[in-house]
Amino acid sequence: MLRADKAKVVEDLRAVLSGTGVVVVTHYQGLTVAESSELRRRMREAGGRFKVVKNRLARRALEGTPFDGIAQFLSGPTALAWSDDPVAAPKVVHEYAKKNEKLVIVGGALPRTILDAEAVRRLAELPGLDELRARIVGLLTAPAGRLVGILQAPAGQLARVLAARAEQAEGAA
Repeated sequence: MLRADKAKVVEDLRAVLSGTGVVVVTHYQGLTVAESSELRRRMREAGGRFKVVKNRLARRALEGTPFDGIAQFLSGPTALAWSDDPVAAPKVVHEYAKKNEKLVIVGGALPRTILDAEAVRRLAELPGLDELRARIVGLLTAPAGRLVGILQAPAGQLARVLAARAEQAEGAA
């Protein structure tokens, strides 16, 4: 790889990592092309990326970013996964690693927070942003639904009392 090409790779990776929400460091030794392509496809669907990187270039790219602490994990056959959603990349990588033992999670980071492999696993088990948004909407609409039910209850009770009174009047006549 030419020096200019290396500089371009470092610059592009630094730009991406400066604005992302989470980075996961993995070892991918033994993954076939088809397996890594499948993982890349899943990452794209989740809004993230998976890229094999040279450790030296990745260290340079990490300098000055909120993720510079993960340089300690860069040894061996390394690939980085990242996404803007802080749960998406860890979730996809963790699920894939459970099914394919060739992919090993080494660690990761949220901006300014270094995560070991166990912390990445716990982060992967959290609900994603879309699921959290759905839960919040459900929580916000539930009281309104209950309020409507409470407000309708007296009217229903009054209607039943009037109907019973009408039946009594018909029975007496």
